[in-house]
Amino acid sequence: MMKKIGIMMVATCSITLVFAQGWIEQPATFWKDEQFQKGFMGSFGVKAEIEPRITVVERQAMEKILKHLSAEKETKQAVELLQKSITPASSALFDFTLANLYFQDDKLDEALACYTSAVAKFPTFQRAHKNLGLIYVRQGKFEEAITPLTQSLELGDVGGMTYGLLGYAYASTEQHLPAETAYRQAILFQPKTLDWKLGLCRCLFKQQKYGEAIVLCDDLIKQGGAKPDYYLLQANAYLGLKQPLQAAEIYEILDLTGKTPPVALQTLGDIYVNEGLYEQAGKAYQRVFETETNPDVSKQLRNVEVLLSRMAHKPAEQLLAAITAKQIKLDEPQQKRFLKMKARLAGLKGGVDNEQVKLLEEIVRLDPLDGETLILLGQYYAAQEPEKALFFYERAAGLERFEADAKLRQGQLLVKNGKYQEALPLLKRAYELNPREEVQRYTEQVERAARRNG
Repeated sequence: MMKKIGIMMVATCSITLVFAQGWIEQPATFWKDEQFQKGFMGSFGVKAEIEPRITVVERQAMEKILKHLSAEKETKQAVELLQKSITPASSALFDFTLANLYFQDDKLDEALACYTSAVAKFPTFQRAHKNLGLIYVRQGKFEEAITPLTQSLELGDVGGMTYGLLGYAYASTEQHLPAETAYRQAILFQPKTLDWKLGLCRCLFKQQKYGEAIVLCDDLIKQGGAKPDYYLLQANAYLGLKQPLQAAEIYEILDLTGKTPPVALQTLGDIYVNEGLYEQAGKAYQRVFETETNPDVSKQLRNVEVLLSRMAHKPAEQLLAAITAKQIKLDEPQQKRFLKMKARLAGLKGGVDNEQVKLLEEIVRLDPLDGETLILLGQYYAAQEPEKALFFYERAAGLERFEADAKLRQGQLLVKNGKYQEALPLLKRAYELNPREEVQRYTEQVERAARRNG
């Protein structure tokens, strides 16, 4: 049976959710998509039943403008005629047509001003509201986009593009329930547009509707191919359902494509650690190292520490070897962590004392104030060179954070060598700094022994 665990796993190892970069898959090229272009070019036409009226003179001017638009390479002349024709009293249709030309030419600020002018002159100008919303979405002003896109729909627009972009705007402002509704409408009108399905899937995930998100991801994968974003979203949904091994399976499938981002492999390793699959965890962590352009050594050292905390010394050793093989220059804190872990590994492998002590002494050389390592050296020398051990304990005792532990160990070593009177002040100080019942009992026993041998 799979263990029941949450998104956050153990204290030393948490699962990172890996998200796709955006709901519109290719923002840079979305606006040049054939489907979008057809819909947008249609906005140059006339919808007499809901268009602003134009006078006979304005109609003649518009006919000249449209002739330029129908001819190749005469857009500039059309823009100049429109600029001359626009006045505070002129038809909103001129402002709208000029805005379209600006939009088509990627002059978004100019287009925005013209669309705004068009809806000010003719408040029920549905196409102007719609394109105003498109501009705001294009500029990333999602809160501002919601009103004109909604207004366009209220005025009779039933296009999937408008619903889809409204869903995108709602989702981008963390309004996931209305975003879900808008995306569902968009899919109804444009069932082959994967952007809307991906957006809906993200909204479902945000609302913790993980089961629905997984089903929709299956549809995306069937319809759109093995794109990493679809797999990553599905894996996240399985994590949301507290099914980490299902998520691991998705990551492994994705890894076969060679397109797994390093953060996903890191999550895969964390899942395996929490499931007790340490060999697989080590391999996943090593794949992170292999795929990162600029390997994050600190993160990999953390991975080694996690494995060592689970007594998984073989994968930990392999990961340390991978770090060594990369020949990455470590800064001083990283070098200390690296050496400490090598020392721990030496101990775990069983009595490689000489190797272990050399590593510990190298750490102290790098940082003479490393109390933890000073105490480890004291422990190492306690059995064979007590005076040397006492020297390391005394150095550690001079560091406030390690004083209690160092004095306790120093006292214990003196007791072991029958020096009860010398040990007592050290033991009492250790208890004063860190009161513990077992230390108190031990100190009382030493006091009795000191009286007997007094």
